[in-house]
Amino acid sequence: MAEAERIIGTPDIPDAEGADGAEPQRPAEGTEPSQGAESTRGDAKGAEPARGDTEGAEPAGGDPATGGDPAAGGDAAVGGRRRKKILVLLCVAVLAYLLDLVSKTIVVAELEHRAPVEIFGDWLKLEVIRNAGAAFSFGEAFTVIFTAIASVVIIVIIRLARKLYSLPWAIALGLLLGGALGNLTDRVFRAPGVFEGAVVDFISPAHFAVFNLADSAIVCGGFLIVILSFKGLDPDGTVHKD
Repeated sequence: MAEAERIIGTPDIPDAEGADGAEPQRPAEGTEPSQGAESTRGDAKGAEPARGDTEGAEPAGGDPATGGDPAAGGDAAVGGRRRKKILVLLCVAVLAYLLDLVSKTIVVAELEHRAPVEIFGDWLKLEVIRNAGAAFSFGEAFTVIFTAIASVVIIVIIRLARKLYSLPWAIALGLLLGGALGNLTDRVFRAPGVFEGAVVDFISPAHFAVFNLADSAIVCGGFLIVILSFKGLDPDGTVHKD
């Protein structure tokens, strides 16, 4: 009997169970790869804060409108200030120009070739004259030269506007620009001809030359520039001390 068992062999139960493929699932659940997979899942879950960090990184990266460059944001702010000062310059210039143009149109239509109109007795009158010279009727023989000077003044003011960061300078340059454009309009479009036209003057104080609102704007702008220069304030907003 023992010899028969030895010849036939006794079936190995554990090996037989393993051959059927039913039991290997139990060891698979406890193996290290499963732990590694669980760890991988945990790492994947733990990686989500990195996405949140990326989403929350905008303050450190700068303003998206400027491409994330803080220096670009500073340049944009400086450019915005300069544009505001240029806007003030243009508004002052347009206001001075329109006041001058409208006043000349009215007095030419209503007062030219008529007796002077007294405002404050003999101290201030409205009297229309045609001035071929500079402001306050000076230099009537140099009409073309004064026309060229007015054109140069306008070009210089436009060039200065590129580095304008001072509000007082914006007002002063706006007055100069509006006044120069007002008188230049007369020289270009009024008789006797282009670039030789006579400027309309109508404000006549006692014991003083006759002038117009454009002349007043030019004088006020020039006076303000002198004050700013004495104070050491430059058009770019810096203050220098001699």
